[in-house]
Amino acid sequence: MAEVTTSGGPARYEIRVAGVLDSRWTGWFDGLQVSGQGEETVICSLLADQAALHGLLTKVRDLGLCLISVRRLGTGQAETRNHERA
Repeated sequence: MAEVTTSGGPARYEIRVAGVLDSRWTGWFDGLQVSGQGEETVICSLLADQAALHGLLTKVRDLGLCLISVRRLGTGQAETRNHERA
């Protein structure tokens, strides 16, 4: 099992929402990685702290998107997952 920290500092997150947003939405999400996967969109990035995560979730809410999941990833996990799909 991965070690969990509660420091509230920088962490990498993967947020999944229903529906497909194309790359034009990257600007709305402040340059975060936005990619479609089937019927879902995955937003992935290193976020500075919990306040940044809540800000991102507010944007998801403001767009009226259906939130599927929020995952805190281990260091390098997002890059590995994306390279596996390439």
